[in-house]
Amino acid sequence: MDKPTNTTGATPTIRIAEPVLYPVRSEPLSAGENAHSTGVGHRTGGRAQVGGIYHTRSHARSLSRASFDNTSISRLSRDLTRQTTHDVEEGENWRDGDEKQKQVFGGKMLMWLAYQSVGVIYGDIGTSPLYVFSSTFTSAPNYDDLVQVLSVIIWSLTIVVTIKYVLIILHADNEGEGGTFSCYSLLTRFANITNRDPREEVTVRLERHLSQDLGTANRTLRAKIEHSKFTRGLLKTIGVLAVSMVMADGVLTPAQSVLGAVQGLTVVKSDITSSTVVGTTCGILVLLFAIQPFGTTKLASTFAPIVFVWLGFNFGFGIYNLVKFDWTVLKAFSPYFAFQFFIQHKTHAWKMLGGILLAFTGVEALFADLGAFSLRAIQLSWMLYVYPCLLLAYIGQAAFISAQPDAYSNPFFNSVPPGMLYPSLVVAVLAAIVASQAIITATFQLVSQIMKLSYCPQVKVVHTSRTFHGQLYVPFLNWLLMLGAVLVTAVYSDTKRLGNAYGVCVMFVTFFDTCMVTLIALIVWRLSPFVVFIPWLVFASVDGLYLSSALTKVPEGAWFTLTLSGILACLFLLWRFGKENQWRAEAEDRFKPSELVMKDQEGRLRLTDKWGGDSLSAIRGFGVFFDKTGVLTPSVFTHFVSKFVSVPDVAVFFHLHPVEKPTVEPGERYKVSHFTAVPGCYRLVIRHGFMDEVISPDLGALVYAEIRRFIIRQACERLGVDGRAQEKEIGDDSEPEDQDDGAATDPATEGRRSEGTSSAEASATTFDKDKRATHKTTDREREKQPVPVPSPRMTHAARTPLPIELRDDRVAAEVARLDRAYAARVMYIVGKEQMRVSTGSSFFRRGVLSAFLWIRDNTRAKIANLRLAMDRVVEVGFVKDI
Repeated sequence: MDKPTNTTGATPTIRIAEPVLYPVRSEPLSAGENAHSTGVGHRTGGRAQVGGIYHTRSHARSLSRASFDNTSISRLSRDLTRQTTHDVEEGENWRDGDEKQKQVFGGKMLMWLAYQSVGVIYGDIGTSPLYVFSSTFTSAPNYDDLVQVLSVIIWSLTIVVTIKYVLIILHADNEGEGGTFSCYSLLTRFANITNRDPREEVTVRLERHLSQDLGTANRTLRAKIEHSKFTRGLLKTIGVLAVSMVMADGVLTPAQSVLGAVQGLTVVKSDITSSTVVGTTCGILVLLFAIQPFGTTKLASTFAPIVFVWLGFNFGFGIYNLVKFDWTVLKAFSPYFAFQFFIQHKTHAWKMLGGILLAFTGVEALFADLGAFSLRAIQLSWMLYVYPCLLLAYIGQAAFISAQPDAYSNPFFNSVPPGMLYPSLVVAVLAAIVASQAIITATFQLVSQIMKLSYCPQVKVVHTSRTFHGQLYVPFLNWLLMLGAVLVTAVYSDTKRLGNAYGVCVMFVTFFDTCMVTLIALIVWRLSPFVVFIPWLVFASVDGLYLSSALTKVPEGAWFTLTLSGILACLFLLWRFGKENQWRAEAEDRFKPSELVMKDQEGRLRLTDKWGGDSLSAIRGFGVFFDKTGVLTPSVFTHFVSKFVSVPDVAVFFHLHPVEKPTVEPGERYKVSHFTAVPGCYRLVIRHGFMDEVISPDLGALVYAEIRRFIIRQACERLGVDGRAQEKEIGDDSEPEDQDDGAATDPATEGRRSEGTSSAEASATTFDKDKRATHKTTDREREKQPVPVPSPRMTHAARTPLPIELRDDRVAAEVARLDRAYAARVMYIVGKEQMRVSTGSSFFRRGVLSAFLWIRDNTRAKIANLRLAMDRVVEVGFVKDI
């Protein structure tokens, strides 16, 4: 048995059915049209196993099994009435309360998150003191130029990072998630500017303000955005471009930082060859991406001491140089010198901004990594430690350069105090290596966000922490980034050439963030335009200055990241365009079962007039229809019934529904509903958390047991019977204990097993013997209880009522129908949806949709991955025009 792999060690338990020995792990929930039908149906060593969602530490636990006889059925009936779940009629209320909830931390947990954030978020921006002055000046600067540049650095860190991002933009989170695309997602919750995947609607809480609650200008702006196709498309494109640019930086930043760290070794050994540097860099990059599966918490806890020490060195060296060389550079805190820089140098000052902006590269990752940490944690770590350390680092280097102007070429190492060169070299190399962690974590966060709004195919996302829900790892993206970083390193092989490609995407993203948060302030926060305009003008002007300066690097190398981000954005938009067309095509099959099937005057089922009105023949058996949305009628059921003009005795719409929390409480795991318009038609929704593991080798047994539980619970509610009271009244003494582990098996059941039905179907009635014993009523307790008055449906010999399902004729008929269908055969009906471009489409539309369908066909789940008992699978194919 393969033990499930999880970065946190153990996964929590959810049992879909009663567990037996050696449950096996299912494949990860796969993407595509049959994503909800994976991980079901498996046999091991000839022994069928009833599955579930298990705690991995319980896999080796031995559990007893009971035979499927009449006594155990009776015991099952009473035991099932104890379980309390929120079952609803007609199927849709199970979706309530599944929206993503923002996590808020305090106390020790908040301080722990702040400590972790130092190791992940600030590696990039924290290593900027290595090269900012050398990238800004091309020759030894004079004192005035030095102070002016220092003033621009100080105020850029203050305005762009501290005020704009840490104090304002971080508040524009979408249920704790950050990044430009999360701003777009937040806008979609407060304005009607996008369509949603029916499968994802349940995880989104829409909070559109009433028109009368908005100011006139705010209301007008929202209306124009909602009614303007161009504006909606522009916002969508901006959100996707921002994600693409961060991903492009995710390829460039690891190569730049690690290559720079290895090249830094030339400080002590100048004869290192270029091939050695490139080879070592590639090896470190492979190692860096190989450790990503350990998860954000472990990596952050490992990297945080390195970044802490590195920033501490900068803080200490800054104080030392400031005191020893030139404390007068402190006057750079006055914005007067920053303005003088532009007044005196004009165009040359504008071009020099391309080097100064390196002082805050990584700020885009600070916002994108918000989901992995929290608002307060990032604010604490920046304001209390990182920001003061960086200010003193630049001030100390300026103080040293003012005394020795030629030191600008390697400002950090030249300004190191005596005796600290080698320790600082080791720490600097380590800090530069881990600097790329910020952008790697950011790409994981952003790809997870765009998948939720269907802008890229579904890929596996691993939650690496039960405590911090936003800490993610995306395996496919991780290896893709590693491949890109290694290729970029091998091709460019020099930090100067890579540096020319750096910074443009950062400034585009910061400008996009400014615009998006301005819209959020007006539409979501409902601030007055007069309050919003001045801050927007200041921040947009600063962003525009840096962006226009960075664009001068496009011919020198920035074209690479822009081209890469453009390609990625086109792919994301193409996928979204295809999904929207797919949803429109599938909407034709979304209706209630009563619109497909009805009863005639004689009580027999037939298709509605819309579908031809033919009478439906009954198929003996238990049909499990895989439902990918969990609402209305599954397409596979519609096409099965309309094409075969028949319906199984019992039809169950089966839907696996992931929720945005680590695990689901036992009473909330299963949601069953009954469609009264179609006899024997139910919906079963299994809700599981992201740390739960779904295992269901014998799906039929699981579905049968849960539907039976539902019928009995509904009967108890109608008859006003308390399941616990009934158990206490009946007791277990009337049932032979020796039948638990070896009683004779019902011949009919045994025959059904021999015909191919898994023996685990019988084990669905197994009980925990010790647990049942705790509910027994002692003789002394029974003596104190009043003797119940015999009823017409009570046996006179034992004065014991019949099981609840036999007291009501309607319930008895429903249970009998379920039992007969399950005893006959179990069928798994899976939809095989094919799509084609509709005739008459334009050449461009046909080309785009053909590309979408090709990607879709190569990323969707295949029937071979469903792990069903293949002899029971029925595929229903149907074609949709898009």
